[in-house]
Amino acid sequence: MKGQVKRALLIKISHLFSLGFMTCLTACNQQHKMNIKLEESQLTTARQGHTLHHAQVFSKDGKWIVYDTRNDDTQIGSTGRIEMINIETGESKVLYQTSNQSEYGPGVGAATFSPVANRVLFIQGIRNSDEHKPYGMTRRTGVAIDIERPEQPIFMDARDIFPPFTAGALRGGTHAHSWSGDGEWISFTYNDYIMEQLAKTDSSVLDLRVVGVMCPGKVVVKDDGSLENNRGEMFSAVVTEVTERPRWGSDEIEKAFDEAWIGKDGYIKTGGAKQKRAIAFQGNVRDSLGNIVTEVFVVNIPNDITQAVVDKPLEGTGKSRPNPPQGTEQRRLTFTSSRKYPGIQGPRHWLRTSADGQSVFFLMKDDEGIVQVFAVPTVGGQIRQVTKNPFAVQSAFSISPDDRFVSYVSDNSVFITEIGSGETERITRKSSDANAPIGAITWSYDGSCLAYNRYVTDGDERWLQLFVLK
Repeated sequence: MKGQVKRALLIKISHLFSLGFMTCLTACNQQHKMNIKLEESQLTTARQGHTLHHAQVFSKDGKWIVYDTRNDDTQIGSTGRIEMINIETGESKVLYQTSNQSEYGPGVGAATFSPVANRVLFIQGIRNSDEHKPYGMTRRTGVAIDIERPEQPIFMDARDIFPPFTAGALRGGTHAHSWSGDGEWISFTYNDYIMEQLAKTDSSVLDLRVVGVMCPGKVVVKDDGSLENNRGEMFSAVVTEVTERPRWGSDEIEKAFDEAWIGKDGYIKTGGAKQKRAIAFQGNVRDSLGNIVTEVFVVNIPNDITQAVVDKPLEGTGKSRPNPPQGTEQRRLTFTSSRKYPGIQGPRHWLRTSADGQSVFFLMKDDEGIVQVFAVPTVGGQIRQVTKNPFAVQSAFSISPDDRFVSYVSDNSVFITEIGSGETERITRKSSDANAPIGAITWSYDGSCLAYNRYVTDGDERWLQLFVLK
């Protein structure tokens, strides 16, 4: 009898050991199946800043990374240079240097590479910036440089702040420019100079941030010699509807910002129709109690943005902001007011979408109060939690070109999560707060390399340097 008990006990222990081994093996295989093999290296060492934009920093062939020379995110107005560096050779090149740069402007920053051309695009302050008219939210525009022709600025969006205003031109400041998947159109967020000035004397008016787009089409603006205005290579239009006082509990918004193009080639709408151009953006609504809640919105954009709605001129008036073109369709995608932690929350980030346009990704707190990556179908539906880490996402995030992974900073390390399975790997060692990875972990167009910033101490100074994972 004792022998039978002993044998049974040994069989049970053996079985438990086998189960434990198989569980370990399965876990190891699950962790290994991501097969992420990336090696970190420091790309820059110069005693200056090297600030990366939140997306599209790699050239189309993956050989170059573009950056501005800020050493702090707040320093665009006092930064005068755009550069790029070769990720294989370490060779750096100056692409553009502003004229008459001072602490008040013009300033440059937030540079991006076209996905299809050897062209970079960045913010530049208005050329006459000085102590009395410094760089600001309503005083900036988009300038491009063809890398074969450095120092030759191409003004992309036209600017006209003197009535009668010009259709296709804007009256303020564009920034955070993003190329559409085909490289033909550009999106941006925008603040209007005319509304900013009117708000100083009329309390019913507010300078509300909106989202706009540019499409091919030159816009001529009269040059009066003040350098306030400029002609543009592209036709611009605001595409989002905002209002100073949204109704509580409605889908009306008072701010539209931090957008993303949907898909490389749009998305398929409910019913099967193709929407070629659309943007996902963050919009601030008021819940039933009047609290601000940030939700995900979508705006479908017509192929022709030159046609105005009757009595709503694209260019706006002296007492009204520019208007969306005929055919834009704005809709709310998320409804999170009833959640324990409502609305988009966490570090500042731009929405991201899958290449096929089926999903929109954003940051929000889970029920434990931890900031995670979430996704929602572009046509509407249930929100899905993508990351489930015990520590919060600390940065903007990026989606890999094949839609398989999301990259981000968490616990002072670079992390990558497989979107489909939720499997997560820590890619870099945990750093101190002083030199942790900063900003979006951005993918090259072929998915073989990621780039990001870290501060590196050099004597008594700290410089924002570029790092890559290859």
